[in-house]
Amino acid sequence: MAEDDGEERSHEPTDKRKQDAREEGRVLTSKEAMVFGGFAMATGLVMAGAALMPQAVALWRDYLRLDRAALLQDQIAARSLSAFWEILTVAVVAGLPLALAALAIQWGTGGLHFAPKALGFKADKLNPLTGLGRMVSVNALVELVKSVLKVVLLGAVALMVLRGYLPQMDRLWAVSPVEAAGVLGGALIRLMLAMTLVLLVIGAADLLWQWLTLHKQMMMTFQEVKQESKEQNGSPEVKGRLRQLQMEASRRAARQRKALPDVANATAVITNPTHFAVAIRYVQGDTRAPVILAMGKGPMAQEIRDRARKHGVTMLRSPLLARALYFTGDIGMEIQEGLYSAVAAILAHVYRLDRGEAGDLPDIDLPPELRFGENGRAEAPPDAR
Repeated sequence: MAEDDGEERSHEPTDKRKQDAREEGRVLTSKEAMVFGGFAMATGLVMAGAALMPQAVALWRDYLRLDRAALLQDQIAARSLSAFWEILTVAVVAGLPLALAALAIQWGTGGLHFAPKALGFKADKLNPLTGLGRMVSVNALVELVKSVLKVVLLGAVALMVLRGYLPQMDRLWAVSPVEAAGVLGGALIRLMLAMTLVLLVIGAADLLWQWLTLHKQMMMTFQEVKQESKEQNGSPEVKGRLRQLQMEASRRAARQRKALPDVANATAVITNPTHFAVAIRYVQGDTRAPVILAMGKGPMAQEIRDRARKHGVTMLRSPLLARALYFTGDIGMEIQEGLYSAVAAILAHVYRLDRGEAGDLPDIDLPPELRFGENGRAEAPPDAR
């Protein structure tokens, strides 16, 4: 079947599609199957109560016997009230199993589901054109054909069953009420059994039709499957990008751990002082510019600081410079040219310390584009840590 856009519904419904349908009240159900369940239960009740038919006839016969004419009005009122309560009791006792039978049929076919969405107001239900469209739809035609066939089949079966009882029914006027009740009860049971079999066939056929119709409505186009997958699991492009970032982070962490032994050869370690740590090396005449030997963030930064203490490498606290080195450089690479002046000032301070000269750490000033916050954005944080 094609949609309005011509795309074919060729994919089986997903679990989410089925769950959404249940929440909307679109589950497998068959009115004919529930009619069969209720009628079958009624037939069973009639058969079980057949032995009580003579007593029931005698009871109703007593209701029609009146004693004295003077008390006629009082007798009619009293017996009418008594008959009302007896009829109500029988109706409740018989109606409860019938309702349970219908619920059991629904539970066995599509399950019992409470769907609040199906109770919501729908404006299109008030549209006359929409209602007219439902009246002349294929489903409406199918329902009409089913109703006609059901009436024809049940009428034919009733005629076939009752034809065998016509001679006996023709003589009911000459027998006692109890005997007449026995004949009518037998005919009624035979008739109900036959109609139950017919309703079984009709219910099974309707259940199959309803399943095919619901399954056809639940089928999905390729675009719907793709869109649902995107909503549940995210866009494939985004997922691919996330995997790529995860792999890059994993490779970066592996390189950083592999570079930890080189901290022993560093000239200085620049720290944040707690979040970042970058080990640099510069030997005049050996390298053109300072080179990053190791770098890390969080636990990796702590490991770099521990190794620096162990090997006696000078550590200097410069939050702006530590973040700039971390976010603009990589292990084994020379530092950015924009950081030459700041790193040169740091190294000069280190050389003075190595010669035993005292002095304060020089102020570090970086260009705006090399000022980074802890999240890597090119902006100076409100306070340097």
